[in-house]
Amino acid sequence: MIQAIKSILGFGPKVDYSELVKQGAIILDVRTKGEFESGHIRGSVNIPVDALSNNIKKFKDKNKAIITCCASGSRSAMAKSVLKSNGFSQVHNGGSWYSLKNKI
Repeated sequence: MIQAIKSILGFGPKVDYSELVKQGAIILDVRTKGEFESGHIRGSVNIPVDALSNNIKKFKDKNKAIITCCASGSRSAMAKSVLKSNGFSQVHNGGSWYSLKNKI
């Protein structure tokens, strides 16, 4: 149970985000539009977490890697959970967008 919670929150095994991006991973920023406009990772897609379920069809390949990010990591954890429950197999919680930016 604890391991499952750690995994959902992004505390699982170390992920090489840079390598995932090189291989074509989608960076999904789930902050609000205003937050996104104040700064974001170039090339990232902005879909606020509360609108994700209604926009799930924008992601056609359920096997393509997706890295979620937000301001602190909690909304990106929720987004990861939404994507996983919709059959996406390679979803990673990148946590804070600013921290993720430094990892890629």
